[in-house]
Amino acid sequence: MTKIIKITFILIVLILKVASANNLQDEKKNNLGIASYYSMKHENKRTASGEKYKSSNLTAAHRTLPFGTLVKVTNLKNNKSVIVKINDRGPFVKGRILDLSYSAAKEIDMLINGMAKVKIEVIDFAEK
Repeated sequence: MTKIIKITFILIVLILKVASANNLQDEKKNNLGIASYYSMKHENKRTASGEKYKSSNLTAAHRTLPFGTLVKVTNLKNNKSVIVKINDRGPFVKGRILDLSYSAAKEIDMLINGMAKVKIEVIDFAEK
């Protein structure tokens, strides 16, 4: 009976290690992608966090990061960065990982194209 318990324990540990490694790989992949930005028609509308959207604030929408999380966003084309606060959910367009406020998009020079390939790094992870 003890041998079965040991084997079961070893199998559980191995499964957890594989799952953890897969989650880390997914997390790294999810840090690179396409960002877009909010149009001006969203000005003063409520975000998912309850805050009003202000184009002048350095904010962003992300699908899963907790509201209040600070994220460094780097435009991979020109290496310009901006730090934004997550205050909304989205983007809900396939292939995009972040929706930036107008001011944040302007900081990293992505207004002309409307989208940019970016890297995101969590600076201060807010509690859920």
